[in-house]
Amino acid sequence: MSHRAFLLLCAHRLLKQDCIALTWSAHRLKKQDAEGRHRVNRVTVFERPGLHEFLQRTSEFADLVLFTAGLEGYAKPLVDRIDAHNRFIHRLYRPSTVTTEYREHVKDLSCLSKDFRRIVLVDNNPYSFLLQPLNGIPCLTFLAGQPVDDQLMGTIFPLLKHLSLQEDVRPALYEMFHMPEWFQRQGIPQVEQAV
Repeated sequence: MSHRAFLLLCAHRLLKQDCIALTWSAHRLKKQDAEGRHRVNRVTVFERPGLHEFLQRTSEFADLVLFTAGLEGYAKPLVDRIDAHNRFIHRLYRPSTVTTEYREHVKDLSCLSKDFRRIVLVDNNPYSFLLQPLNGIPCLTFLAGQPVDDQLMGTIFPLLKHLSLQEDVRPALYEMFHMPEWFQRQGIPQVEQAV
């Protein structure tokens, strides 16, 4: 393949799980209270097993873009810690999402390109790719208490490696996930896909 694919990753519950106000912290977020004093919120971040290997190996054949419905003030410090090697070429936060008649915070891939043949969005919330259902890979939510989680390297990475060899990822993703039909079963009519 002569050109690299865009791979968009959701940060919340795909790459990490965070818990507010636990006793120890991996990072502190400072906010101001009503009187303007700085208040520290403690955030514990549990990284999904295989996260760093996944980012490193995937960045060898795809341009990684973080696309989260999280607010930048909250998400950026966490992503800065996760992405210490600057593997994400771009970061998109909640203002980059759109509202449809069916859902808020939908991730519209047209903000990156009008050519969807080589764009994949991996997200634990399938409604995130409501506007481009043929470009989505639904994945399981990561919960810190799971005894074993090999979804990134055992499931998603091999699929992405396979998709990187495709001229157009959409036929393969349709065959695997049938997302337009899934949305129809949820009462959402089929969205016209761009070519």
